[in-house]
Amino acid sequence: MRRDFCDGVGIARLLNATLVLPKFEVAAYWNESSGFEDVFDVDYFIEKMNGFVQVVKELPAELASKEPFKVDCSKRKGLFDYVETVLPSLLEHRYISITPAMSQRRDRYPLYAKAALCQACYSALRLTATLEKKGSDLLEAIPKPFLSLHLRFEPDMVAYSQCEYSFLSANSTQAIDSARGERKPWTGEQARLWRARGKCPLTPNETAIILQSLSIPTTTNIYLAAGDGLMEVEGLTSVYANVFTKSTLLSSTDFENMHGNTKAALDYYVSINSDSYVATYFGNMDKMVAAMRAFKGLYRTLLLSRRAFAVLTNQGLNGNLLMEALWKVHRDDFVMGVGSALPECFCEFKL
Repeated sequence: MRRDFCDGVGIARLLNATLVLPKFEVAAYWNESSGFEDVFDVDYFIEKMNGFVQVVKELPAELASKEPFKVDCSKRKGLFDYVETVLPSLLEHRYISITPAMSQRRDRYPLYAKAALCQACYSALRLTATLEKKGSDLLEAIPKPFLSLHLRFEPDMVAYSQCEYSFLSANSTQAIDSARGERKPWTGEQARLWRARGKCPLTPNETAIILQSLSIPTTTNIYLAAGDGLMEVEGLTSVYANVFTKSTLLSSTDFENMHGNTKAALDYYVSINSDSYVATYFGNMDKMVAAMRAFKGLYRTLLLSRRAFAVLTNQGLNGNLLMEALWKVHRDDFVMGVGSALPECFCEFKL
């Protein structure tokens, strides 16, 4: 969600528009409600964006009763796209809502829009004091040094990938089938090609195999940054015993009363402050964590290769041969780049 917020700020600056505090579309992820103000310090955000983009908490009275005109920005790429196709809708309706623009070319933004986006990403989005205190307490409770592992193997994640897995437990299989809906898994040659393209999430057991191939000791302290529905976690904990989670480190009352968004924010907070960060799926959180870690000078960040694991195991490699091959794939990437950050964000400039 953080990357979408940053993009929204950049787009508002491109259009010279006022930004209304964003709303979470939580229904797509968690079956509960929370708002921007539950996670981020609203007044701090508005103050830090002053001079970059005007931000308001509420709509003016003449627009408050209106529904926004929805604009699909998923295919928009740069300044020309927004000025030519989105600005007319804004001028006509005065109030628009935009969808996340997954294919944006932020490098094509003019400098003033890049500055606004960078300010939002790296300076303005601060957790609420309460949530930051929880994050600090959580960080303090984790034995040091530790590795933060963002492991994605929840039923909806696997269902969305359209991948089929053998040797899963009956409970996991049932949970995935329930989440599939009309998204049926690929079969036959198409399934093999899909997996070879790196489209299938790594299981906890596959993740453990790659960690071992990198000579990460099985005694390593691991903070598991993952959703509540993570499946097959025994595949990891049977190899790496020192695994810690929010649910084990926070009080049961504290944990049960937290929204999904606030749990994700805690994972983000811990991950950008961990000694090392490993991600099994290069999603929005991973891109922003990698970018923020680079911004802070913490480069021990690794994104595991789903494609390499699929290709190597499809070649019949196992045991020591597989371990050696996985090591060669990942050995040059443990000190890595800047995620989805704009390189200009790492420079100081004034408009």
